[in-house]
Amino acid sequence: MKKLFLFCLLLTSQSILAQLKIAKVFTNHVVLQRQKPIPVWGWAKPNESVILTLAGQKQTTQANQEGKWMVKFSPLEAGGPFTLEVQGVSEKIALQDVLIGDVWLCSGQSNMEWTVKQADNFSNEKKNADYPKIRHFFVEHEVTTQPQIDLKSGEWKVCNSQNVGDFTAVGYFFAREVFQKTGVPIGLLHSSWGGSQVEGWISKEGMETFDELKPYAQNLPSNWKDADLLLEEKIKEKLLGNAKISISLADEQQYVKAGYDFSKWLTGNAIGQWDWQGIWAWRGNGFIAKTVEIPAEMIGEVTTLGLAESFSENQVYINGKLVFSGILKGIRKIVVPANTWKSGSNSLMIKMNKTIEPSWYGVGMMGNADDLYVSSEKQKVALGASNWKLMPSFAEEHTFAHSSNNIGTYIYNGMIAPLLPFAIKGALWYQGETNAGRSYQYRKSFPLLINDWRRLWNDEFPFYFVQLSSYGPYQNSNQGSGWAELREAQTMTLSLPKTGMAVTTDVGNPKDIHPTNKQDVGKRLAAEALKNTYGFNIISAGPMYASVNFEKGKATISFKNVGTGLMLKDKFGYLKGFEIAGEDKVFYYAKAEIQGDKVIVYHPKGLKPASVRYAWADAPEDANLFNQEGFPACPFRTDQWKGVTEGVKFK
Repeated sequence: MKKLFLFCLLLTSQSILAQLKIAKVFTNHVVLQRQKPIPVWGWAKPNESVILTLAGQKQTTQANQEGKWMVKFSPLEAGGPFTLEVQGVSEKIALQDVLIGDVWLCSGQSNMEWTVKQADNFSNEKKNADYPKIRHFFVEHEVTTQPQIDLKSGEWKVCNSQNVGDFTAVGYFFAREVFQKTGVPIGLLHSSWGGSQVEGWISKEGMETFDELKPYAQNLPSNWKDADLLLEEKIKEKLLGNAKISISLADEQQYVKAGYDFSKWLTGNAIGQWDWQGIWAWRGNGFIAKTVEIPAEMIGEVTTLGLAESFSENQVYINGKLVFSGILKGIRKIVVPANTWKSGSNSLMIKMNKTIEPSWYGVGMMGNADDLYVSSEKQKVALGASNWKLMPSFAEEHTFAHSSNNIGTYIYNGMIAPLLPFAIKGALWYQGETNAGRSYQYRKSFPLLINDWRRLWNDEFPFYFVQLSSYGPYQNSNQGSGWAELREAQTMTLSLPKTGMAVTTDVGNPKDIHPTNKQDVGKRLAAEALKNTYGFNIISAGPMYASVNFEKGKATISFKNVGTGLMLKDKFGYLKGFEIAGEDKVFYYAKAEIQGDKVIVYHPKGLKPASVRYAWADAPEDANLFNQEGFPACPFRTDQWKGVTEGVKFK
């Protein structure tokens, strides 16, 4: 019986392997790239003959010993719909409604992944989405230890009111603008992942060409067990200063005792997943602590401890005394008996177990800072969301979510490699937020990605990207800004051929890393493509710093991309966003005036300038220099003084 079962299993496996298949990126409604050879590939029985037809062309090939086959159709002009037929010995595949047009690979992190239904004015966008010649293919999230030969799933969707809500918003608004101007069918091949870092999208071979990443690439884990171990060691190195240290249950039992010093733990936010606070992909238990100052008059009163939401089993200790153990759903309010707190400083320690719901959340509370407090009938002590201390439970059972940033190249393996060599017109990229802590290295890692993809496709295709928008504080240059340095790295990448950048600092949201005005972002990318790829005679970008002249206590800034003239946007008529510094490198907010196609910058007290910076902050929301065509000026600095991210590297 056992032999019969194995024989049947073998026959079934052979049957599956023998089935005629086409790569999953080819489905009904696919858009194939015009004016370039069109590769089409799939699998069949080893050595099986396969015949393909498309738009009057016929190609014959034979599957190799592994069963893979591939053909290349001769370049075609925009048109369709056509039928793509694949004929094997006994099976046939027919893909309907195939268009020939321009395919744009849309990639990056969450601001590329952001959908039309999440963008501004969705109700109107949905009503006016009848563009059957715009299509969208979403690549499912996948990280793998080895490059994959095919996707797990996917299908091309035609743009209409029913489907458009799930399209990449930036990609869709780009495609709509280009289609309206050219009439060429547009395919959006959408492969992005929120929160991803650029290193995850680069191939191992690409990394090996860059000295700073070569050692990392040569030591990449080949399986998830080793990858998880490497990630755990990184977390230990960051939190404990020793990647190899062993933490026992007895060690962790000391955490909850009175007087334990948790001051050297990781400083973080009580609200939000630990994934985004330096404890990436941790799926296990952990501890969160805070020193709480309690006024003397509250000591003898029954108090309420507000702990926001966390649907998980928690144990709460105050000065080493267990005051709560169990599960509370919703916004948690724990009654603390009188005389539990002491006057002055108190130790609040919470053992947080793995989140039950939602199970993917990991460790961390949900809600907002107002839900964190200690209160009595007459007083309330706010605990705030920040300045808590975090520590995973290394001694207890834990796992890691296999997600975007565990290991470099793994996103490439699962989400780019299976697309090769699908012919594309070019790439659109919106990413960088996750790399802002390593902005100086991004000067090399971002061009590396572009060159790597062009090498893999064997095609120097156009690559257009979005400069980081405005999010976070408006620091001065004395404090420094990782986001400003990331924007600078992006600007420097324009030295590569066939690249273009959309500046978006004016359409960001300092309080939300996901600004919802994706319409202007898409239009600005489209302007770059329309000018540089499609040959339209238009202004496609805003003023770009060209040079500076220091003379008589003033700095005269010259620009490229002035268009028909410089202008400012301010109801009071003031040019804003400029800072100036002398040789001492101390910056001051400066006065600035437009004179023709230049800007004159100076300090009212007669400071002799040595440097000028513009929009040099995470969220330079009042920077207001534009050209007459409505494009914002690109943030810049005239100095090359050391920044806040220099020396910080991926590892």
